[in-house]
Amino acid sequence: MALFRLFLVIFFAILAIYTAIVIAHHGTGLLAVFFRDIAAMAWPGQFNFDFMGFLMLSALWTAWRNNFSAGGLALAVLAGSLGMLFLAAYLLLLSFREKGNMRAVLLGARRPDA
Repeated sequence: MALFRLFLVIFFAILAIYTAIVIAHHGTGLLAVFFRDIAAMAWPGQFNFDFMGFLMLSALWTAWRNNFSAGGLALAVLAGSLGMLFLAAYLLLLSFREKGNMRAVLLGARRPDA
């Protein structure tokens, strides 16, 4: 669990710094570039489309883990738009809240179907 948490902290920190540098140099116009690359039907667009699937899966899991509650749906929007910045922080928080129990982290402690 300690290595998992360390990975989450390190990856979050590096990604946050990287994101800040990109925003400083290129602004916040990510969506136009993201979808333009997809429309171009080249490798950058293929990567973006593939990555979009991971974002959608992360959002769906987040909503499901929270039983599609209002809060869970709000968290799903964050998961789908912030990507790993959200997921790393969320998993780190859950790992402490659930006292390292990965079953509870992944499924939720109060899932009726778990």
